[in-house]
This record gives sequence, structure tokens and C-alpha cells, in this order.
Amino acid sequence: MPYVAAIDQGTTSTRCIVFDRQGKIVSLAQKEHQQIYPQPGWVEHNPEEIWHNTQEVIALARIEAQLQAHDIVAVGITNQRETTVVWNRRTGKPYYNALVWQDTRTDALVAQYEREGGQDRFREATGLPLATYFSGLKLKWILDNVPGVREDAERGLAIFGNIDTYIIWHLTGGHYNGLHITDVTNASRTQLMNLKTLEWDDDLLQAFDIPRAMLPQIRSSSEVYGKVTSEVLPGVPVAGILGDQQAALVGQTCYEPGQAKNTYGTGCFLLMNTGTEIRQSTCGLLTTVAYRFQDQPAHYALEGSVAITGALVQWLRDNLGIIENSADIESLAATVSDNGGAYFVPAFSGLYAPYWKSDARGVIAGLTRFVNKGHLARAVLEATAYQTLDVVKAMEQDAGIHLNSLRVDGGMTVNELLMQFQANLVDVPVVRPLITETTALGAAYAAGLAVGFWSSFDDLRQNWAVAKTWEPSMGSEDRNQLIRGWQKAVERSFGWAE
Repeated sequence: MPYVAAIDQGTTSTRCIVFDRQGKIVSLAQKEHQQIYPQPGWVEHNPEEIWHNTQEVIALARIEAQLQAHDIVAVGITNQRETTVVWNRRTGKPYYNALVWQDTRTDALVAQYEREGGQDRFREATGLPLATYFSGLKLKWILDNVPGVREDAERGLAIFGNIDTYIIWHLTGGHYNGLHITDVTNASRTQLMNLKTLEWDDDLLQAFDIPRAMLPQIRSSSEVYGKVTSEVLPGVPVAGILGDQQAALVGQTCYEPGQAKNTYGTGCFLLMNTGTEIRQSTCGLLTTVAYRFQDQPAHYALEGSVAITGALVQWLRDNLGIIENSADIESLAATVSDNGGAYFVPAFSGLYAPYWKSDARGVIAGLTRFVNKGHLARAVLEATAYQTLDVVKAMEQDAGIHLNSLRVDGGMTVNELLMQFQANLVDVPVVRPLITETTALGAAYAAGLAVGFWSSFDDLRQNWAVAKTWEPSMGSEDRNQLIRGWQKAVERSFGWAE
């Protein structure tokens, strides 16, 4: 049988997953990489470690399923978006570590550009507010602060990409004519691409002082770009590229305007398909490209991004030592019946949608002598649900559409306590599909469609099936009281960083 492979390069690990025609997992390999924190607010990855891990997980996934390269008809890439790499075209060596999407070192640049033209000065062209989140300012920081990069960029030697671009360049030959490309979804997260033209925007490049020669070519999310030359998958067509959250939208088969999904990972990302229409947000959401398949028109999406959700559980584990394993949080939280009045606002790197407060910092509010570690564990889980609720409300207001259910995926959806609390807060059913690896699945779908492994969206819809639904079970009075407490706690986090 033929199969499709997906490389899912995430914030904390890299995975390779092989899928069959029904969208079922045939094999999976995963490897974590180091999180580097040189100083407060700075978050880096070693790009060479990520490339090494990518090769390893592809090999392991093939070994597990006993597959030859010719058994795989295409490979798709999905990636942590906004994470910024600059490397040398001749040597393949990075000039500096990758600046991760969570990194806030560009906050002074954000403040400078805001003073000159307001937070929304680039929103009409890009769909994005000024924030430390996006790649453009990270790239500017590298150009301005790493010796020799700007000179090499002007000479065409230093090239830029998000992680998708970096991996594809290596997969397809590296310094021997490797493809320097990205897709419209990743390009839309740089704050350098014009949403209407789907091309790099000269005015934006001038505003950020970025040489055009550094930038990859923008392609669609589903087409045959070239073939793998690396020995891990020799000759296999590279045929799909999607930023991770757009990939999850595709994997959840949200192909109609108004359909939405929420992915619970390191952060939380709620996307709603708005069709071929660009919908600018008035409620603090992002306008982004959902996908573009081959020569079809681009589809757009509204997105609400929450920086810290699953990462908060890791923080409780690694920084405080309250739990030994991430999975332990559910049983600890279940030792109490509520949060004991405690709320945790995890604004470690500011707040994203719908607040966009880069000066916010994390707070735990409502503490009394009564509160114990069970209440803290519960507050950590509930923080994910409250932040999702904020985004859902903003999205319903922006789109003028009331969600009748919420499709969910990602690692945290195995947490029954969290999913039930989420249903109680948003007051609609929360639906988890049978295959929860929807991010990798979306990349596989994009690649498989490009080579005819699947023939249409209808083929993909037939693969989607429900594993579990959580129905709301909380009265409106209790719900509103909890939400009021959350809103008070959020306000306490504002304006903390100087």
C-alpha cells in the first residue's frame, strides 16, 4: 500500500507520522529538542539540532512501519510558525539560534513602531497588529544585532525562513541547490506579505529594512515543489506546506466558511475559515491565510492565538516541581471540586488575542490560606479554557456567527477535566475527532491532494469521525461568576513590564 508522510516540526519536538488513505496512523516517531532561555523573555532553538532530529524521526518512522522510500508517495511539512532562522546559503550554517515565536526581545521595536504609527499601522496589508509574535521584527533584530548578517544578506548569502523553509531547503539539497520556498500560510505570519497580492510587500520590507534577496519564494500550500535528495526519503516528492494551525484546520476538514477548530498544544489556537473573503478583525483577532491549494483562490481565516496553555503545565512541572509528569495534573486537579477562588493568568510573554498586551506578565490572583496545590493545578487547567473563551467570544463578534460546536485537537484534549470545563464555559458541545493528530494529518492531506493520493475534499471529509463529545453541564449563574473572577485576574496582569 502507498502512504503519505508528514513532518510536524513543533515548538517542543519534531515528529514524523505516516498515514494511510483513511487518515489512520501507520507509524509515528518523535524527538524533543532543547528550549534555550538566554535571558528573561528570550526563547531560542538550535536549528541544527532540529534538522538532525528531523532526519532521525523520519528514519525511525520508516523503520517502525518497515517502509521503503518508494512506499511513500509524498511528504508534507507542518511547522511552528513565526520561529525565525537565518542561515548561510553556501555553508548551511545558521548565523544565530532560531528566535522562537514566544520570544519577546523585539518589544522595544514594537514600542518604537507603535509610537510612529499605532499598533494597527500594518494591519490592513497583513491582517496582523504590531507584536513581538511575528517573524518580520525577529528577522530585523537578527539583521541589526548579529555581526555580519546584514552584509551577507545584501550579498545574497544570508537567507531567511520560518522552520518550514529551513527544513525544506535541507531536504531538497541544502547548499546543492536546495529549494528556498515557503507557502502562503507561513508567509502570512511574517508581517511582510500582503494578504491581497500574496506577495512580499515592498512598503513593508522598506519599513522593516529587510533585503528582499533574503526571502523565500512564496508558493501554494499544496503542489509538488521538488523531491527529497536526503537519504532519509530519497526521491519522495515534497508536496505540502502548512503552518501548524492552518494544518490542523485542514486536518479537521474545516473547508466551509464558519467552520472552526481549536488546537490545544504549547499554546492554543482557534481558527475559523472565512472563505475567500478577507475579514479584518475589530475584536483583537488576526486575519491570516487558511490555505491555498494549487492554483485555486486562497482561503482566509480569523485566528485567536493564546501564547501559554500546555506550556503552563510544563512550567508547573519543571519550574515548581508540583507534578512529576504533565499527565499528573488531571488527577491532582481532581482532588478538589473547584479552583478555591484562585486564577492563574499565564502572561509569561505578554497576552495575545484578544488583548495584545505585550506589557502583561503572569499573575496568580485570589490566593487565600485555603488554596492548596490541587487548586493551583485546577487553576492552571482552567486558564486554558478561560483564554479560549475570550477568543471564542471575539470570533463570534467578528464573524457574526455563533458557534454551534467547537472541534478540538492537540495533546491537551486527552484531559477530560479540561474538556468538560471548556464545554461548560463556551456553553456548546466540545467535539474531539477520532484522529487527534490533525496538524500532521493536515500536512499529509495537502501533500496527498497534490499527487492524487486523495482526489478531493470529499475524500478527506469521509475520513473525519467523532471520538467523543462533551456537553455543557453548568448553570449560567455559576458560569458568569467564574468568568467575572477571570476578567478581574486578567486586568491585574496588565502594565507589569516597564
